[in-house]
Amino acid sequence: VFSADRIIAMSFPSSGKQSFYRNPIEEVARFLDTKHADHYKVYNLCSEQGYDPKYFHYRVERIFIDDHNVPALQDMLKFTASVREWMSQDEKNIIAIHCKGGKGR
Repeated sequence: VFSADRIIAMSFPSSGKQSFYRNPIEEVARFLDTKHADHYKVYNLCSEQGYDPKYFHYRVERIFIDDHNVPALQDMLKFTASVREWMSQDEKNIIAIHCKGGKGR
């Protein structure tokens, strides 16, 4: 079991015009690199959008879930297994999880 202080929930890390009302991807990367350097993994649950994983040192996993829907059981099992593996590798490891707005999935 992992404590909630190792989980960050956020809205989509965006660029361009969307960064005015969503999280600017550069700021998200800066925050994670400053506070959790080498100990974070980002989970993108947004089926509609992706981004270049280089911002997060290629520690991004994508689970395709449509907005306002539940994930397929296979996807949920894949996600939970991945999180369990990542979190158990080091007690400093955290996850940053997002969809589009930060609350729909």
